[in-house]
Amino acid sequence: MNQSKPAWKKRLYEIIFEADTPAGKLFDVCLLIVIVLSTVVVMVESIPSSNRYATLFITLEWIFTILFTIEYILRVLVVNRKARYIFSFLGVVDLLSILPTYLALVVSGAQVLIVIRVIRLLRVFRILKLAQFVGAGYSLRTALVASRHKIGVFLLTVIMSVIISGTLMYLIEGAENGFTSIPVSIYWAIVTMTTVGYGDIHPNTAFGQTVASFIMILGYGILAVPTGIVSAEMFDLKSKEKLTTQHCPHCLKEGHDKDAVHCKFCGTKLNP
Repeated sequence: MNQSKPAWKKRLYEIIFEADTPAGKLFDVCLLIVIVLSTVVVMVESIPSSNRYATLFITLEWIFTILFTIEYILRVLVVNRKARYIFSFLGVVDLLSILPTYLALVVSGAQVLIVIRVIRLLRVFRILKLAQFVGAGYSLRTALVASRHKIGVFLLTVIMSVIISGTLMYLIEGAENGFTSIPVSIYWAIVTMTTVGYGDIHPNTAFGQTVASFIMILGYGILAVPTGIVSAEMFDLKSKEKLTTQHCPHCLKEGHDKDAVHCKFCGTKLNP
């Protein structure tokens, strides 16, 4: 049981998985900074004129990969239900964020897939503790603050979608079809997803055109969803008591009440 866990493991668990303590917040902030920097490096590296800095980019990428590898090992080490974490959404994303660099040793071009690290930016909402702004939903000030974060979630989702879509098209089409770098491909994805359609860049391969068709349909879906329905649904889901970011050591779920002693999902006693 959790009582037999060594003190150092308990401390590491609180730092890595909790955002309610100063150490936990500092860990998440540092992690987010490294994630952003590593994603920027990957995108800049794809620009042809940056080839003269290839050695620097390779060094930085290995530094980032080693840091993420250490973080992943520590997460697996301190969590109680290791399999549950490893096969969870964030666990899979954590693994995918380090695999491309190692795969690049045997598969050319695999390092570009490191851009998937941007998905991990979703962790930022644990630090912002979005749920705390919805408890007093009838207050105008709180409602405005909550709306600001909802817009942030929407924009972050769109940004992640265009970055991943642009990277895919860069891999599929390549420079010979006008997709000369990841930033250029992201520009194409933004133009396509927003249904602007300048036409200055377009896919020429059958696979690329298929992916582009999916992105166009996705763009219509994003733009056509009534804002009122989305806002009402999100408000309904968040209209609860103030919740914490504390993880259950058994099921790894968060969103417990501040005075909760046991997990409301599985009944396990929460860490003090």
